[in-house]
Amino acid sequence: MPIGSSQEPGKPYIIQTENYINILTNHRSFMTLDITFSKTPRAGSDTAIVYIYEGKKTGGAARDLDKKASGLIQDALKAARKFTGKAGETLLVGLPSKTGFTQAILLGLGKPGDLDALKAENAGGRLLAALSAAMAEKAVLFAEKGDFKAKDFEVAGHLALGAKLRSYKFERYKTKSKDAVKPIGRLNVAGPLDIKAAKVFKDGHKVVKGVFTARDLVNEPPNYLYPEAYANFVRKQLTPLGVTVTILDEKKMAALGMGAILGVGMGSKRKPRMVIMEWKGRKSQSAKNGQGPVALVGKGVTFDTGGISIKPAAGMDEMKMDMGGSAAVVGAIQSIALRKSSAHVVGIIGLAENMLSGDCYRPGDILTSYSGKTIEVLNTDAEGRLVLADALTYVQKKYKPRAIIDLATLTGAMMVALGHEYCGTFSNDDKLWTQMEAASAATGEKLWRMPLDETWKAEMVSQVADLQNLGHTGRYGGACTAAGFLEHFIENNTPWAHMDIAGTAWIKKDKPTVPRHGTGFGVRLLDRLIADHYE
Repeated sequence: MPIGSSQEPGKPYIIQTENYINILTNHRSFMTLDITFSKTPRAGSDTAIVYIYEGKKTGGAARDLDKKASGLIQDALKAARKFTGKAGETLLVGLPSKTGFTQAILLGLGKPGDLDALKAENAGGRLLAALSAAMAEKAVLFAEKGDFKAKDFEVAGHLALGAKLRSYKFERYKTKSKDAVKPIGRLNVAGPLDIKAAKVFKDGHKVVKGVFTARDLVNEPPNYLYPEAYANFVRKQLTPLGVTVTILDEKKMAALGMGAILGVGMGSKRKPRMVIMEWKGRKSQSAKNGQGPVALVGKGVTFDTGGISIKPAAGMDEMKMDMGGSAAVVGAIQSIALRKSSAHVVGIIGLAENMLSGDCYRPGDILTSYSGKTIEVLNTDAEGRLVLADALTYVQKKYKPRAIIDLATLTGAMMVALGHEYCGTFSNDDKLWTQMEAASAATGEKLWRMPLDETWKAEMVSQVADLQNLGHTGRYGGACTAAGFLEHFIENNTPWAHMDIAGTAWIKKDKPTVPRHGTGFGVRLLDRLIADHYE
């Protein structure tokens, strides 16, 4: 039985909420790599990192190091057939002791004038992988001026951010071996750009913290992360940052008439929660302009068995990650608060467990949503849209937002369409979509616009209730009919986008070297969208 759990005879074990909050709050995954900035290299480094450009052209630091190494770097470049200096390519070279280092990593930065901030981050991620493979413990990156698309200091800062993002590990539940290889622990970025590069890193690291929080939440096991524990964690994590956190328990939701989310959670002993996170920013200024907040809405099904329409056993463990949309909203609100954004933003997440029991909802049931619309249940595994329906209605009634973006691991159909590379995105507003597309290009979190059509919206009209939770054509066009269902809950033509992150919320490569874990997809995109268009 896990530490911090309790079990009564005949009852399933439940991790005590306060113990879980302490465990998650004290987990500092973003401290897995210590990154420092200085004008001169810190003493004690074992690995030097120097710039190489496409065509194997060396930067100034590489040339200086090569002189100390008696030409070893040039010899290695001549001998390396596969290394050309493209952005993100790396080459490991052993160094004599007279250089002050045991090894060097030659870091490719591509063609002159081509490297932007995003490419620098990608290169930084690959650099971290190379450092880990080389078993480096303390490395120094010689940051220098060069011919880049981004500014010199921005390149240095984003290289460090890329390494930081790649350094994430989720090992809270592993017992460490004393003989384990010590991972890279320190990366020192050294050079005359240190002050400006450090600021780029510091600002970006606030968003990285939100990404890591989202990843942690997605990776948590469902016996630790259930609705009550999740809601209380959000309150403890975000309240000190100035976010107003309100939690609706099952009694409050019942009094309001939130029959959709309550229906999903009926079968579990761990009752649903709805969490509202408000970052006020310059709320008074927005109010003067007659503008409501930006609303971020996330699906938070902390475990999804599929209910009576039960899922196959193979891969069901991944359904602990069916709350990836809610995790992205929590991470985005955290990043926005850490940056002290001037925007008024409201995040809302619906949390429920979709379990089987004598109390669970059934195919054929009719639920009354918070909007008053009745929903015929045709499949209990189409539960995420029910959770979102009540959350979407609540945020519109309470806050009258200027724009709404919802995120959900909603349909397998989206993975069939776009795999794990792109997030299918539906929007009723061209301007909002254009803004999101720009944020996607800047952050590398890929979106692909999917069509909204009255046909799919009509597909979700029931013969015995107002709506049904599955299209008349079954699984065909499933991602589109799911969006059509949600569109029924968007009022007054409010600009709205639905992000189906089923394929992008976590890594699913079945390789021993590529662990399955949450990506934090959506945090950076939402933060960038708000920074560029709503502040």
